[in-house]
Amino acid sequence: MYRRSSAIAEYIRWYAKHSAWIPEFHNRYAGQDCFLMGNGPSLNKVDLPALNDYHLIGLNKIHLLFERQPLDLTFHVAANPLVIEQSWKEFTRLDCPSFLSYKPAAKHVADTGNIHYFLPLRRAEPRFSHVLDEPLWEGWTVTYVALQLALFMGFRRVFLIGVDHNFACVGKPNEEQRLEGNDPNHFDPRYFSGQQWHLPDLAGSEMAYQIARFAFEQKKGAIFDATIGGKCEVFTKMDISKAFSECRPKE
Repeated sequence: MYRRSSAIAEYIRWYAKHSAWIPEFHNRYAGQDCFLMGNGPSLNKVDLPALNDYHLIGLNKIHLLFERQPLDLTFHVAANPLVIEQSWKEFTRLDCPSFLSYKPAAKHVADTGNIHYFLPLRRAEPRFSHVLDEPLWEGWTVTYVALQLALFMGFRRVFLIGVDHNFACVGKPNEEQRLEGNDPNHFDPRYFSGQQWHLPDLAGSEMAYQIARFAFEQKKGAIFDATIGGKCEVFTKMDISKAFSECRPKE
């Protein structure tokens, strides 16, 4: 009973203070396409300047890429508490809306400027949210959160890049570790170097991806995986060059 009461109180606090953005973004990009950028090493093989012609969703520490190539992000998403703790200042400086998980972000970032909060679901209750005035199940990967936001905003075709779904690590899924030396799992060797990170849960992510694929198909949409050398087998594979020709540029 206590846990339920606590969850209700948290929902009321979030809704009262941080939900005003939701109607503003509903179907803002109805019927349009976008690229969704993971943070895998394969991103280093992508023609980055070409991405600025398209709607572009950036995840987590994508700002580290801007030192090489400025990108015109449509919006940004971060959910993991360690990522938010390590990079919240950079998120507030983004020139696009940044959607952050409420509880870990709340102690760092004011709900002002470009920052907007979504409320994460604290229970392991797999689901895909079509409305955002309810807690979102995060599906063990920020990519799943971003897919829920994308469909809510009206995007019908999403082209994944940099979602390598392949990590060099030893330990249990979701285990917190300190990464010593260069980071081999992301596009920048500094990504988690010398910092704490949570090991990936690939099986859990795949379950979430199956749910996302079904949700998009129900809306007559689709998710394509154009990641160069990506290991995920859930979505329809597409060559990156074809993705650039298939994805409709932003209007």
